Amino acid sequence: VQLQAYGGGLVQAGGSLRLSCAASGRAFNSYAMGWFRQTPGKEREFVAAISWSGVSTTYADSVEGRFTISRDNAKNTVSLQMNSLKPEDTAVYYCTADPNRMPTLRSDFWGQGTQVTVSS
Repeated sequence: VQLQAYGGGLVQAGGSLRLSCAASGRAFNSYAMGWFRQTPGKEREFVAAISWSGVSTTYADSVEGRFTISRDNAKNTVSLQMNSLKPEDTAVYYCTADPNRMPTLRSDFWGQGTQVTVSS
């Protein structure tokens, strides 16, 4: 599966952004999907994940209650709605797919990343 993330940009603290990830390839609806983020000099960190059916979601503590992950299997997309953004949310955001489990850093499929910058 190939992943293309988009929707990043510059936003003021307290604002919102919606990231999307378009997947190509077969069997998208059998993959769990997720979002990770990375800042320079730091390890890529987990943000949110959603099961193949969309029934199960999980979030990092730092974004719980502010971010919402969703998917549209008919359109082969997964989205991350980010509200109440903080400067510490600034990072490159990556989408990822995993056919076997909720995504981890070991997942095989990654998009190219989209920059999110939150100004104070």
